[in-house]
This record gives sequence, C-alpha cells and structure tokens, in this order.
Amino acid sequence: MQQHSNDPLHGKTLEMVLNALVTHYGWKELGERIHINCFISDPSIKSSLKFLRKTPWARKKVEDLYISTPTLYTNIN
Repeated sequence: MQQHSNDPLHGKTLEMVLNALVTHYGWKELGERIHINCFISDPSIKSSLKFLRKTPWARKKVEDLYISTPTLYTNIN
C-alpha cells in the first residue's frame, strides 16, 4: 500500500509553484497580493527564485497563496 504525504506541496518545486502563480495571476497581480519587490520591480522567474530560496517568510507567502488558490491547488494531485 502506497502512503501519500500530508504535505500539499509534496512533489512540487518552488519553480513549478511560482510558474503556476505567474501564469494564473500575472506579475502585476502577484505583486499586489504578495508585496515583495522581486514581483514588482522588473520581475523574472530567475530573480524571484533566488530571493524566495533565501527568504523563508516570502517563500511561505508564495506557497500559502498557491495552496489557497483553488484552481491551482485542486490540480496538484
């Protein structure tokens, strides 16, 4: 019998999560929902990933938004 992780992000990389959010919301709305400079000033996946990997509180906000977005979260399984 296969066990499933209770972690809703199990198997998802930060890059996958960020790409899904950018596709769903776009940079402008993402920057309005999560007020961090890497989403507002000349945003890119590369610079955002670099910041999020070094900043646990910001990464948590991104992961929480992903989980709380029904159209994204329901498609992760």
